Amino acid sequence: MALNKNALIRYKTIDKCLQNRYRQWTLDDLIEACSDALYEYEDRDINVSKRTVQLDIQLMRSDKLGYNAPIEVYRKKYYRYADDGFSITNIPITENDMDVLSETVEMLKQFKDFSLFSELGGIIQRLEDTVYTEKTHQSAIIHLDKNENLKGLHWLDELYRAIQKKVVLDITYQSFKAKKPSIVKFHPYLLKEFNNRWFLIGANHKGKVILNFALDRILALDLDFQTDYAVGNFDADTFYMDVVGVTVNRERPSVVKVWVDKGNAPYVVTKPLHHSQRVVKENEDGSIEVTLLVKLNYELERLLLGFGEALEVLKPERLRKRIRIKLNRAATRYGEDLP
Repeated sequence: MALNKNALIRYKTIDKCLQNRYRQWTLDDLIEACSDALYEYEDRDINVSKRTVQLDIQLMRSDKLGYNAPIEVYRKKYYRYADDGFSITNIPITENDMDVLSETVEMLKQFKDFSLFSELGGIIQRLEDTVYTEKTHQSAIIHLDKNENLKGLHWLDELYRAIQKKVVLDITYQSFKAKKPSIVKFHPYLLKEFNNRWFLIGANHKGKVILNFALDRILALDLDFQTDYAVGNFDADTFYMDVVGVTVNRERPSVVKVWVDKGNAPYVVTKPLHHSQRVVKENEDGSIEVTLLVKLNYELERLLLGFGEALEVLKPERLRKRIRIKLNRAATRYGEDLP
């Protein structure tokens, strides 16, 4: 069955709505969400009728599109998925899809040697491996770390479009420390992944303070087309130049010097802790000393603590003290204190 772009946008929008269990969705709500999504994609008003969305739901329920979506009506007016974990994005790839993907991979491989497409190499190989695995029903050749229970990923596409179209957001957000959620008006600039977790970076409503929101703590999103978007002069490369992770404070970068034992030295040399890393000393026993020019934050501490006894912070003293305190507390849990 041939599908036009607007229909696909509506199916994806309905799917995202029904995945959001924090809200009850009437037919009018779904119509409004589809209208907003089409306006966002097309930059023009497109009339979405009640009949259109009703037919969309019927098609999504059927096997004509391969979705077989378990959409049910409860309390005679609200729509939801009977299966909490269902999404049309999780359906198996059809044979026709596989043929199209195979042709796409072959076409993309022609461009790998051009500088414009130089960063596509790894993506093409992963895509080719997926096609090979699906077609031959054999084990994958490339294995990537993934977390099937990672929350918040369903927001990615909508947030990407909001950034692309420069649309202000009303975000319902609840941090781990907050007792209840709050609604924040937000100007989105960037999506950033760190340590297998996604973050939305942007400015508060006044456009002066840069904030980050973890996608897994976002409860709901609303698009605000009435508020002017604050473009600002945000540059991600500059903003994160002196940072490990996503937490950026107002402190100046510090010179961090660490000692790494012989067994871990090769790993730290071949996979630097930060792009500013410099090897300043190679000891006779095979250990090394390296320096980093970074801002001191939570993610840096987590990274250094992850090496355990294989790494020692030499300076600055305040970071060395913080690491020592944490290690003492950890050792105490095992029944003894550090000397």
